[in-house]
Amino acid sequence: MKTYNINEAKNVQYLTSPSLDSYNEIFHCFTTKIGGVSKGCYESLNLGLGTDDDIQNVLENYHILAKDIGIEAGDFVTSFQTHTKNIRIVTSIDKGKGVTKERDYRDVDGLITNEKNIALVTTHADCVPLFFYDPVSKVVGIAHSGWKGTLYKIAEEMINKFVQDYNSNPSDILVCIGPSLCQDCFEVDVDVKDMFLNENQHYGEYMYHIGKKSYIDLWSINEYILINNGVKKENIDNMNICTKCNMDKFFSHRGQHGKRGIMAAVIMLKGK
Repeated sequence: MKTYNINEAKNVQYLTSPSLDSYNEIFHCFTTKIGGVSKGCYESLNLGLGTDDDIQNVLENYHILAKDIGIEAGDFVTSFQTHTKNIRIVTSIDKGKGVTKERDYRDVDGLITNEKNIALVTTHADCVPLFFYDPVSKVVGIAHSGWKGTLYKIAEEMINKFVQDYNSNPSDILVCIGPSLCQDCFEVDVDVKDMFLNENQHYGEYMYHIGKKSYIDLWSINEYILINNGVKKENIDNMNICTKCNMDKFFSHRGQHGKRGIMAAVIMLKGK
C-alpha cells in the first residue's frame, strides 16, 4: 500500500509522509538519487559526505537541494554517523555544519531541536530513517537506525530526549519510518540474528529463516520499540518502500555492492 507522497521540484524528486505533510509548520523529505551533478555509481544526487565522490559535487548537490526545497544551504545540520544511538541537541550555533562549515562533533546518529529554520539531516542507503515530530511541544528529530541503531534502540533514545529535554508526552509524538531495506532484502547470518534474539526474544516474531540465513523486519522492530516507549500505533507512519527493491529511485548499499551514493532524510521547523 502506498503510504508516501512523491514531490517534484525543479531538479530533485523527494518523498514525504502524508501524515507529516498535514502539518504546515514543518518541512520534511527523503531524497531520491535524482537531480544532482554526481557521476558514475554516485549519479546523481549523492549527499554522502563520507563517500569517495568528489566533495565539490556532494556540496553542490546540497546547494541544489537547498534551493529546490526553499532553504539556505547554511540551514543544514548533518549527522556524523557511526552506527551509535547518540543524539545531539542542535541549536542555531550548529547551522551549516557539514555543508557550509566543518562539524565539530562525531559519533552522532540522531539530531533533535525545537529551534526554527534548522534543517536536520541524516543520510541513508538502506538504513532506516526515522522522522519525529511533536506538534504540541514543537520539537523535531531525525535518526539513522541501521541494524545496529535498531539493536541499540536509537528510537527509544530519541523518545527519551523528547521527554527529558523538551517535556514531550510520547503519546503526542508522530513518527515516520522512511525508505530502507524491507524484510525480504535484509538477509543476515546467525551472529546478527542471535544479537537481536539476545536483546529481546520478542524480536523473533519479526524474523523468518531459510537455511542458515535469517530475514529481519527492521521496520516492525522499530515500531515495536516506539510503541513500547509510549508512541501510539496510529501515530506511526511507515512509507513502506524498500531502497533495494527500487534502485531506479534510490541508492542501495546492498543492491549496488557498496558502490553507491547516499540519500538524505531532512526535517525542519519552519518559521520567521
